[in-house]
Amino acid sequence: MALRITASSLPAAEPDGASTPGLDADAAAAARIAATGAAALRSGDDATYLRQFELAAEIDDDSRRYQARRALVEHALAACQQAPRARVTEILVALASAAIRALEATPAEPLLLNYAGVALYELWALEAAQALFKAAGRLDPAVPHLSRNLSECAKRKRANGRPRRPLHAALPELARRARSVATRARPAEGLKISLCMIVRDEEEMLPRCLEAVAPAVDEIVIVDTGSQDRTIEIARSFGARVIEREWTGSFSDARNVSFDQATGDWLLYLDADEVLVSADIERLRALSGHTWREAFYFVETNFTGTEDSGGALTHSALRMFRNRPSYRFSGRLHEQIAQHLPAYVPERLHQTGVRIEHYGYLGAVRDAKEKSRRNIELLKAQMAESPPTPFLHFNLGSEHFAAGNPVAALAEYEQAWRMILAEPGERYEFTPSLVSRMVKALRACGRNQDAFARAAEGLQRFPGFTDLVYEQGAACLALGLDADATAHFERCIAMGDAPAGYTALVGCGTYLPRITLAEMHLRTGEVEQALELLAWCVEHHPGFAGVIHPYASALLRSRRPPAEVIAEIEARVPKMSPTVCFMLGAALFESGAAAEAEAQFRSVVERQPNSGPARVALAETLLYQRRYGEGADIAAALAEDSPLVAMAARSELFGRLAGGELDVVPAVLERAARGGLDAAERSLFASWHQRLRNPNVAPGTQVAIPAGAREPLATMLEAALRVQDFETFESLHGLLADSDVPLRDRRELLAQIYLRRGYLKSAAREWMAVCDEVPDLSALIGLGRIARARGLHDAAATFAREALAIDPRNAVAQALLAGPPAAAAPQPLAA
Repeated sequence: MALRITASSLPAAEPDGASTPGLDADAAAAARIAATGAAALRSGDDATYLRQFELAAEIDDDSRRYQARRALVEHALAACQQAPRARVTEILVALASAAIRALEATPAEPLLLNYAGVALYELWALEAAQALFKAAGRLDPAVPHLSRNLSECAKRKRANGRPRRPLHAALPELARRARSVATRARPAEGLKISLCMIVRDEEEMLPRCLEAVAPAVDEIVIVDTGSQDRTIEIARSFGARVIEREWTGSFSDARNVSFDQATGDWLLYLDADEVLVSADIERLRALSGHTWREAFYFVETNFTGTEDSGGALTHSALRMFRNRPSYRFSGRLHEQIAQHLPAYVPERLHQTGVRIEHYGYLGAVRDAKEKSRRNIELLKAQMAESPPTPFLHFNLGSEHFAAGNPVAALAEYEQAWRMILAEPGERYEFTPSLVSRMVKALRACGRNQDAFARAAEGLQRFPGFTDLVYEQGAACLALGLDADATAHFERCIAMGDAPAGYTALVGCGTYLPRITLAEMHLRTGEVEQALELLAWCVEHHPGFAGVIHPYASALLRSRRPPAEVIAEIEARVPKMSPTVCFMLGAALFESGAAAEAEAQFRSVVERQPNSGPARVALAETLLYQRRYGEGADIAAALAEDSPLVAMAARSELFGRLAGGELDVVPAVLERAARGGLDAAERSLFASWHQRLRNPNVAPGTQVAIPAGAREPLATMLEAALRVQDFETFESLHGLLADSDVPLRDRRELLAQIYLRRGYLKSAAREWMAVCDEVPDLSALIGLGRIARARGLHDAAATFAREALAIDPRNAVAQALLAGPPAAAAPQPLAA
């Protein structure tokens, strides 16, 4: 007789380590019991087979006991597929008898309920089989093949083809006991959850965390490792039991102390910067009754950037497990516990829909705690104490990458990858994240072709990992392969976001590729196509602030007035958060709408006075309007411990010098030095200050301009020209003229600035001066561009031919000679 319902993927494997030396006693017992049971079935010794269930009941470890029972049942189902018809009934009766007996002791076992139902179905005890299937479904609707089993059972009942008498004398009693078991198969009641945390100086984050999770737990145990703020007071205000313990340098030690002190049936652990989604409280509470599980994974969203920007990663995070002494953490940092859980019975570990939100990756939080520096030290200490592991190298690489060192990060990622490839039988949950970060590090190191290849290798392992396709598109874009990039970004959209188990970046399958495609359209002047893509992003993902800048820029490029663009954003975005205002202000400023940009940046500074980016942007906007004193004052107010203090000092120095506030410049230069402004730039500002202090210095008196200051000088020259502050421009021009920058380089620098700002005659004058001496490629191409912009196509062609005589393969010269006339450049403001 062939089974009509597939119970599992059969035949079943032996329990892990059936022939492996060094197993603990329970694992060895489970392996021995399964092997003995399989042999007994093959020889027809049902008594010995049933005896193995009794031996399994003596195993102390719950998961190993369950593993042995499951293996015995699966061996019986597999034996039915090979045995003669007469023998099948005997096997099924033995299976049903043993499984029901085990379930009478522990009814809430969905997989065993399903298996027992299969046996009774094949024995035509349909009512009992149906009751068992339904009981399994109440506990776990995702039991493999359960819906088909119920359907087949109902179909057989409707056919009314049951035998006239039971297939075996034991069946009526077995069916009665099965129905009784099905009735009792319910989630457990009254089990308690203990929240376990380790904290230090978390007064800012802890209240939000505890307020969200307190209604979901029965006990809060917090280990404090030396807080100097109100953390302990806050914890106790939520009813927490606080254990004060000296920090030993090991996160595992601290976590395990909290576990040892917990009295609940389940342990839930969170960090202070993690927040349970309030809508999931009841769902979390319900998990406490799921005694057929050993651990639960939650869906964790890691917010990145700023708190209101909407950038995020999702991944599956192990957060709750049974309170058993063997479930303890190991490792100083990025501590692990999964290796101690019963992965050999995967149905015991369950991915839930319970959501937690993690704010520890926000830039402000990470900067304040200097996490990367501290974490790198801890990981290196751990590496010195114990054999290196792929996970350790992965975490060290992640911290290097967060600290802005992609070269060091890549070395650690690649070592982790080599170790994983050397262990083909091992499975590491972090492998998808490793591949993704390794690809990002390769791109950050400028190795785009290698990044593309590594992403392709990763996609062979993780074909649904949209993030890797997105990285391939970004690599193609960096390599100038726009058509290939477009194809990859469109593939991302077709795939959608990757599963949370991959630690996927939210948006890689939705708004991120659309934004990148829109930016590509904007670069080629296809504004309407860009607007269509960006409008979709705003409509479907209004919480992602990253779309605001390109969307506002596209609206402004479509010649809409700034006021209309602002109104459009305000109407379509649910909340004008500081990040939204900043993004909108940046787009307005870049389009020349300085007054409107100022209002947006002021809104951010009023709500976030310590926001370095907003304060610097507001200062630059004021400088653009030639309100030098106001801009300098705004920049000066930035706290000296801000990571942007050097940038703010640059803005302040320009404002003080352009505004004539020369007396305060030495003090600003000292502050700039403390803030880390490059010595070459400080030298440039000091030289400009000296020239303004001594305007009668003889022309031609050479001033040393360090190589690192030439680009900042060009930026200031262009800024002055952009706002038509010709007095400041002439002052800086004089500084350049008397500098030690070679004359040819000075002419090229000025010509490029004049061309960008629309001063075509001035640009032509600089390049003609070069050609009067020794014509070179750059000057000839520059003159050709000017001629083309002024409609002098024959002259443009002449300059292009001269350039091609120097470099026959120069693409710009070829385009000038053969391409269509360029769009008209802005009219020059002055010669």
